[in-house]
Amino acid sequence: MNDRLPAHDRNVGAFDQRAVNYEQGWLGRLHHEIADRTATIALVSRPTPAAILDVGCGTGYLLGLLASRCPAASEFVGIDPAPSMVKAAQDSTSDPRIAVREGSAESIPCRDDAFDLVVSTTSFDHWADQAAGIRECARVLAPDGQLVVTDLFSPWLTPTLIGTRRNKARTEGRADRLLSSHGLRVVTWHKVYPLVSAVVATAHPPYR
Repeated sequence: MNDRLPAHDRNVGAFDQRAVNYEQGWLGRLHHEIADRTATIALVSRPTPAAILDVGCGTGYLLGLLASRCPAASEFVGIDPAPSMVKAAQDSTSDPRIAVREGSAESIPCRDDAFDLVVSTTSFDHWADQAAGIRECARVLAPDGQLVVTDLFSPWLTPTLIGTRRNKARTEGRADRLLSSHGLRVVTWHKVYPLVSAVVATAHPPYR
């Protein structure tokens, strides 16, 4: 791996290499548990979504889970910047409602107001520009749609002030302010796993 690449590109490269084994072992089980709990939180917040986007969808486990729980939904879209993750997600489903493509949170390849539910699980901390990513999530959310972000959120400020975490929204307070600054109203926080939390936010016009 090229150590001269920006941190964001190194993350993409690492995930690209991990795609084959991503669902295996204890780490794979942990990812599944977090995704399972995120799906439950998302569907309590939005019980009957029509169109769902997963930002940083990885191998597509959460998309497939949501598709199985939402038989009336018509569209499930996943984006991920790692080509091998995208291929793994595409190969893992035969559901015609699911489409997975390469894309980043900072430039979501979807139209405005397209989704009433947007989810992101253990991806947010890897976004190169979290503000741009949240702005894009708000853009593709329909008014009154829900955004559910699950990731590591530190209860203390200090860990967010070192290295690549310095400018990241890694505390609940920072995340609240970031979401609010892009027209998203924070509804609830949920504990998903030790040090892993999910925030549910609602889009309301005007949000651009």
